[in-house]
Amino acid sequence: MKGFVLGGVSSGVGKTVATLSIIRALEAASYEVQPAKAGPDFIDPSHHEAVAGRPSRTLDLWLCGEAGVRRNYHRGEGDICVVEGVMGLYDGDGSSTAMVAEALELPVVLVIDASAGMESVAATALGFQRYAETIGRDIEVAGIVAQRAHGGRHEQGIRDALPDDLTYFGRIPPNTDLEIPDRHLGLEMGTEATLPNAALEDAAASIDADRLAAVASEPPGPETPAEPTRSVDATIAIASDAAFCFRYPATVERFRERADVRTFSPVAGDPVPECDGVYLPGGYPELHAADLESTDTLAELGRRASEGLPVVGECGGLMAMSESLMTVDGETHEMAGILPATVEMHDRYQALNHVELEAVADGPTASSGTRLRGHEFHYSRASIDDERDARFAFETVRGDGIDGDHDGLLEYESLGTYAHVHPESGAFDRFLESFA
Repeated sequence: MKGFVLGGVSSGVGKTVATLSIIRALEAASYEVQPAKAGPDFIDPSHHEAVAGRPSRTLDLWLCGEAGVRRNYHRGEGDICVVEGVMGLYDGDGSSTAMVAEALELPVVLVIDASAGMESVAATALGFQRYAETIGRDIEVAGIVAQRAHGGRHEQGIRDALPDDLTYFGRIPPNTDLEIPDRHLGLEMGTEATLPNAALEDAAASIDADRLAAVASEPPGPETPAEPTRSVDATIAIASDAAFCFRYPATVERFRERADVRTFSPVAGDPVPECDGVYLPGGYPELHAADLESTDTLAELGRRASEGLPVVGECGGLMAMSESLMTVDGETHEMAGILPATVEMHDRYQALNHVELEAVADGPTASSGTRLRGHEFHYSRASIDDERDARFAFETVRGDGIDGDHDGLLEYESLGTYAHVHPESGAFDRFLESFA
């Protein structure tokens, strides 16, 4: 599967809309498209899936390592992989878009806001191209897509200004319908804010799909093949609804490869399935706190966890496993009561970082002394209940965790962390092997 990377000149330049428009243009030209995201995001991939009809692959060097990134890429399906970058092309020390492009040996197509420039657009592209050589990055900046560019004289001026070794691949016309609404954790999910088909079709018509397909290249396969997975005689229940929607496709794939999987919706009040363990992904429990409190699902989960059912929760899952959750409006709602913590939402984010954790004790996802890499992004703070003894699973080598120095609250056989981890970390395999 050939591919290319869409790198922005900065955050907020319109990479996601450009990605969706390009997916639509390639599909209209009879290419099967596999979307992907360079970075630990959950929201942009949901928009990719809404348009492409297949899950977006997560390609993050910090989370997965180079071999893991290549393995995840090659698990994709289709003719062409469109990899949306994160932030600006060169931004980020753990896994920048440029680092991912270099690891996969894929060409970069720059997304540039051309709303107020012509020759300056070309100058910007040329600077990004030459900067790769300056810092020793072995990447090819192949050309540009002009975001918010008009046709006619505006488009022609941009094309004429580009040097011969930078290709013009098309434009995204200015259109207020091509805007994805924001919320406190970023853009709304793809299932909530699907862009109008007419607007996407109009943007796709201004993209040269065949020229993009011609510049795509095939990355090398992983030098380290994936180890054969061994099935375990276990059933894992995964929460899946609007409150628990932040999960990597590869995580669910790993669970399905090795165990039986059942899904349930705490928001809808589904009973907890008969299972050997539960996975609560992140998401938006704060937006559905009243529904979560009014149903019996979290209360049942708390009872079963106290009887020894292992529950692993990440970020929103940690919040749901706590004793209570206070929204930004000051309303407090009871949660599952598994962990000795109360959670309060804030108007500003409390942590945003790639993280590294070192296990201080054996736990559901890591043995003592081992390290896990992950990602944290949350607007909440968890306060430890002084009347209950708190046990932490990890010290934070990098990141904020729960209290600045630790992450991962342990209670009964359960664990809640602010960190999201990828299955390439081995965390979910350890969880599954506890049932072997």
